[in-house]
Amino acid sequence: MFIDRARIFVKAGDGGNGMSSFRREKYVPNGGPNGGDGGKGADIILKADRNINTLVDFRYKRQFKGPAGEGGQSSNKYGRGADNMIIPVPLGTTVKDEESGKLMADLVEDGQTYVVAKGGRGGRGNAHFHTSANRAPTFAEKGEPGEERWLQLELKVLADVGLLGYPSVGKSSIIRKVSSAKPEVAAYHFTTLTPVLGVVSVAEGQSFVMADIPGLIEGASEGVGLGHSFLRHVERSNILIHVLDVSGMEGRDPIEDFHTINKELAKYSEKLSKKPQLIALNKIDMLQDEETLPRVTKYFKDQGYEVFPVNALTGEGLPDLVNRAWYYVENYVPEPEAVDDTVIYEAKPDTDFTITRGDDASFIISGARIEKLVAMTNLEDEQGLRRFQKIWSYMDLDRRLKERGCKDGDEVVIGEQRFTFHDL
Repeated sequence: MFIDRARIFVKAGDGGNGMSSFRREKYVPNGGPNGGDGGKGADIILKADRNINTLVDFRYKRQFKGPAGEGGQSSNKYGRGADNMIIPVPLGTTVKDEESGKLMADLVEDGQTYVVAKGGRGGRGNAHFHTSANRAPTFAEKGEPGEERWLQLELKVLADVGLLGYPSVGKSSIIRKVSSAKPEVAAYHFTTLTPVLGVVSVAEGQSFVMADIPGLIEGASEGVGLGHSFLRHVERSNILIHVLDVSGMEGRDPIEDFHTINKELAKYSEKLSKKPQLIALNKIDMLQDEETLPRVTKYFKDQGYEVFPVNALTGEGLPDLVNRAWYYVENYVPEPEAVDDTVIYEAKPDTDFTITRGDDASFIISGARIEKLVAMTNLEDEQGLRRFQKIWSYMDLDRRLKERGCKDGDEVVIGEQRFTFHDL
């Protein structure tokens, strides 16, 4: 089964909790704090693997959660960090953050990796909070929560040469003839429903990857038929072979088909429409009109295209087509990516948190800094609670809550913690 899209949830490991402990040795009655730090949580890493060619595994497993780091120990011993979780994906996988739509990574090389969620750092043990004013701190931090997000994975087939054309023009027959790939071939449209890759050997040490991709129809740029599924995979090719049926058996005009498909390419991507194309006029053994082949050949040559009359069943004309395709592959120079060096400066907001109302009439305080602070504070420890109260006051949360209409006895939510507001 070929799956080229997947939606997965990743949650990196939380950091281990810091330890609260004190040195206890004979003849050392007042040993100081010696709680160690917690270990780092596991990162979630995507790794491109050439031995995988589909995203089908993500159809059955959609959630990935990394292990947490170990807690700190006494005698200033640090907790062990968790081993990173590595998730293999096919070459050609693009990774997007679902919430923002931002493209995070494009994994095209074997072994290439990208950290999609960072593990939380370990909480600090109470040894870190020893001061001249507080010689016996009982407070130790909890581990930092690991990052979590929903991801959109898309697979774009990696091929040097892509076969372009309407359904049933002979693309599958061509790739069967020039490579060891065995796509299904039949006399009806959309026989090929998934991309098929074949390695084409030109000479010793010279080969390239050709992709037989599902046929394109009018309206594909709007998603009609197999539209977007097709066009997404064509983007990776260095050169396109545009296969046209010149037999006239189905009453199609190859010139009209050529322009219709190229209009769809231009609508989908201007860059895609500018890829070089070789014209393969297929089914020359079944011509209904002897004038068709010379007329169509002359038309495309006048337009500046290289034209190759071929017979996919017998192999006639295919060696010349393959050799010419290899020339373009060997001499392909990727276009430099346009770099937008415009610098946009945005005013920094007055606060790094927001206050909204929840469905249950609670006041929700959101912000990376305040949420992390709450998650890493042991509110059951008296010293930890006092420390949190000082930070609450420093951030002027009481005033901000009152401005939003918060009254005595109302509930305030920060992350997973709920508090009752007291107007002092």
